[in-house]
Amino acid sequence: MKISWTIKIIEEMDEMHRVEHLQHLVWNESEIDIVPAHLMNSAVHNGGLLIGAYLNHELAGFVFGFPGVYSTPDGPRVKHYSSMLGVRPDVSGQGIGFALKRAQWQMVRHQGIDRITWTFDPLLSRNAWLNITRLGAVCNTYLHNFYGKMEDHLNRGLPSDRFNVDWWVNSNRVNHRLSRRRRKNLDLYHFLSGGAPILNPTKFDSSGFPHPSAWVELPLGNDLPILLVEIPADFQALKAGDLKLALEWRCQSSAIFVELFRLGYIVTDFVHTDVHPARSYYVLCYGESTL
Repeated sequence: MKISWTIKIIEEMDEMHRVEHLQHLVWNESEIDIVPAHLMNSAVHNGGLLIGAYLNHELAGFVFGFPGVYSTPDGPRVKHYSSMLGVRPDVSGQGIGFALKRAQWQMVRHQGIDRITWTFDPLLSRNAWLNITRLGAVCNTYLHNFYGKMEDHLNRGLPSDRFNVDWWVNSNRVNHRLSRRRRKNLDLYHFLSGGAPILNPTKFDSSGFPHPSAWVELPLGNDLPILLVEIPADFQALKAGDLKLALEWRCQSSAIFVELFRLGYIVTDFVHTDVHPARSYYVLCYGESTL
């Protein structure tokens, strides 16, 4: 059954305390790791945005960000940094995260800012599908252990490596993806039939877990304008079942993405297959991003 929600900007302290509580619920973090209401309040009243999604007047999700700067040849420019997106576990997968990001996109455009950035774990396929495929963000920056040692249940035991994505809010790419008449998502067959090879095809063990493989030797750069990089379809389940294997995936995928970004590739799409065993792939293009 499809659920409906209300999106609104949060500016009152009592609602910000509810966001504190939702952070505990989503990430099971300790008190010291929660972004406190007073800090969100300071950001909101100085150009930041805190947007909530409500089901029956109860907070079900939020997105929080604030202005930042980045360097260009012409000097520093303003961007919006999207710090957190959280959705209550009992209503995840219902489109609330997408609705919150769409509201953020609208508000940031009204502020006259054309770039939003944020980070996410590149081995989490659900996040990759939302950020890259659904929202139209792109990535060519890999951050090693960006948050240091993390003890929440999602990150414990592994380096906190992250993709740092760019969301160019006025681009045709993003506008097409957020349009009510957006293009259909491309599937794995589309890319394979177009000649895109899988750089690191994986093999599955008897437990059903994929194992990272060595690179397939391919002519990269201009000779290979588009390629696929495989990641586990369910990294959290893999991590819970075999932490050593999860660490192998972290190290192997890190080496692949760092090298591809160095060579000039950029993540432009993400595809997932549900046919058993489920598999997930990033799509990388050489040179400028595409629609």
